[in-house]
Amino acid sequence: MRSVKPVAVGDCVLDGRHIYIQSMLNVRSDDIEGSVRQAVELEKAGCEIIRAAIPDMDAVRLIPAIKNAVGIPLVADIHFDYRLALEAAAAGVDKIRINPGNIGDMDRVKQVADACRSRKIPIRIGVNSGSLEKELLARYGSPTPEALVESAMNHAALLERFDFDDIVISIKSSDVGRMIASYRLAAEKCSYPLHLGVTEAGTERMGLIKSAVGIGSLLCDGIGETIRVSLTDDPVREVKAAADILKAIGKRGGVKLVSCPTCGRTRIDLVKAAKEVEEAVSGIDKDITVAVMGCAVNGPGEAREADIGIAGGNGCAIIFRKGEILRKIKEEDIAAELLSEIERL
Repeated sequence: MRSVKPVAVGDCVLDGRHIYIQSMLNVRSDDIEGSVRQAVELEKAGCEIIRAAIPDMDAVRLIPAIKNAVGIPLVADIHFDYRLALEAAAAGVDKIRINPGNIGDMDRVKQVADACRSRKIPIRIGVNSGSLEKELLARYGSPTPEALVESAMNHAALLERFDFDDIVISIKSSDVGRMIASYRLAAEKCSYPLHLGVTEAGTERMGLIKSAVGIGSLLCDGIGETIRVSLTDDPVREVKAAADILKAIGKRGGVKLVSCPTCGRTRIDLVKAAKEVEEAVSGIDKDITVAVMGCAVNGPGEAREADIGIAGGNGCAIIFRKGEILRKIKEEDIAAELLSEIERL
């Protein structure tokens, strides 16, 4: 098990005991009302840490507005301008994302480190393939995992020089294999919490696949304290995808749905039934497994470990609990009958 230096982001402690779900606002930074509205939506969807871009001084106004509207920590995403970091810290942000090697001379780094230390604000260093320093790119020939990790460690060393070590590190790439290798190497090199993500993962379809492979592989290795699924889509979808990844690998509770892919034995519209059940159980927080199976072959037998489930028949279905058949039900009643049984569990 990897030893992690605990870092507090608001009330969230990144120590490996809980994997925190993050997302980022994609409303224009000058739209305060729209940003606040989206932040509220993200919190309701299950987001545990929100990040907002702070590209200029006007955008600092987002910080108090959002913090007054939600109860989860807020991260200020800042590039290059150390003055924005100082203003964000003064405005009460819970974490700052900035690369200290990109903000100028050591006096500027010291000012940011001092401001964050005095307010107990952690700093996330974010390295990716497109931000690699020219000298590292020349030495390694490409943004290799070794180059990316060295870059991150160099940035961290600048903060450590000024006695600052409330650091979180992310080393992202749009290449899934490179992303996995980079984080594995970073986990060997340091004990700082790691924020996982496949950057520029794409639209929902491929973005979900890339993120599930990259983030899921690392979490199964015991690597990662907080995650973001980056999608070119509504960030609420990012939150739901992240929760599903955590659920799939046993890091979160809630209903786990299993369903068969159907075959020529199937005599009900199982695709429709499975989707209806998935929607019906989405808000239930019981740690149970629900099975939606096409026939008796794949029903009480193959899915006998399910807490509750159905197996299709000829225009009907049987409902079973832990492999034991309870009764026959109509096809159109599958979702309602399952919900009724779940309430009894």
